[in-house]
Amino acid sequence: MLHSALLNVMIKAARQAGRRLKRDFGEVENLQVSLKGPANFVTAADRKAEEILREELGKARPGYGFLGEEGGRTEGGDGTHLWIVDPLDGTTNFLHSIPHFAVSIALEREGAIVAGLVYNPANEEMFLAERGKGAFLNDTRLRVAARRRLADSVITCGLPHFGRGDLDLSRKELGAVQEKVAGLRRFGSAALDLAWVAVGRFDGYWERNLSPWDMAAGILLVREAGGFVTDLDGKDTMLTTGDIAAGNGIIHRDLLHTLKEARKT
Repeated sequence: MLHSALLNVMIKAARQAGRRLKRDFGEVENLQVSLKGPANFVTAADRKAEEILREELGKARPGYGFLGEEGGRTEGGDGTHLWIVDPLDGTTNFLHSIPHFAVSIALEREGAIVAGLVYNPANEEMFLAERGKGAFLNDTRLRVAARRRLADSVITCGLPHFGRGDLDLSRKELGAVQEKVAGLRRFGSAALDLAWVAVGRFDGYWERNLSPWDMAAGILLVREAGGFVTDLDGKDTMLTTGDIAAGNGIIHRDLLHTLKEARKT
């Protein structure tokens, strides 16, 4: 499949970082007998992957700014473009040798996400989208699932761990959604959760307290696959609030309503 020059830049960078992550992933299992070894190793792998992405994207588009999980924000001379990058989304999965993690790259132009990529090196699934041009998994066009009832739907979510997030609110929301859906899932990678909504594996998704690099690429994937993405108040402020919900039009609406009702209890 032919891609635009922009997507080719993103694909090349993702594959470069992905090769390094895949090699490091093979080493993680050997370190599981150590308490400190795996965590330190994964932190180093994460940083190295971001260095690769920063270098590759910078060579191809030297004037663009860069926002990464590890290195923070660097302004570019261009002033209108910003790469938003997560070199390793699903770090805990990676740490525990679970092959569900991703490189996530998005390009923001004048405040709007115009291109997105989510790549899992463990299984070579590459999700791609450009604004107005659709979303794809490798060479296959994506559409969100068409289910119309929460009762028939599998919903994915984030679960805050101790010391981070509002555990009481999370329990309320989980209980409210669990009563209405066919199944709840927690897979540990926001970028892949959104990609899997885009491909129709999940019918909907919500999570709180995310960072822009967790979701920027996934937002575009879902929208270009015909889905809806907002914050939990139905507004387009996910990248600033850190809260997100996604699905087709009906599931997204009903999920937001269910979560809103749960917050009242």
